[in-house]
Amino acid sequence: MIKTVTLNRNQQPTKEQIQQIEAAAKKDIVFDEDSPALTPAMEKAFRLAAKNRNTQKKTGVS
Repeated sequence: MIKTVTLNRNQQPTKEQIQQIEAAAKKDIVFDEDSPALTPAMEKAFRLAAKNRNTQKKTGVS
């Protein structure tokens, strides 16, 4: 189950929300046909794309 919460800029999460996040962080990731694990090659390409995207944001390049 996915829960989405939107916080305003200065709003802090509630104690209950923090507990939910901490509980979720302890759960194992479950891969399936809709969300398969990345192969090492896919993971490398993903990291490279994320690095390039972050570099473009810092330099203002689109």
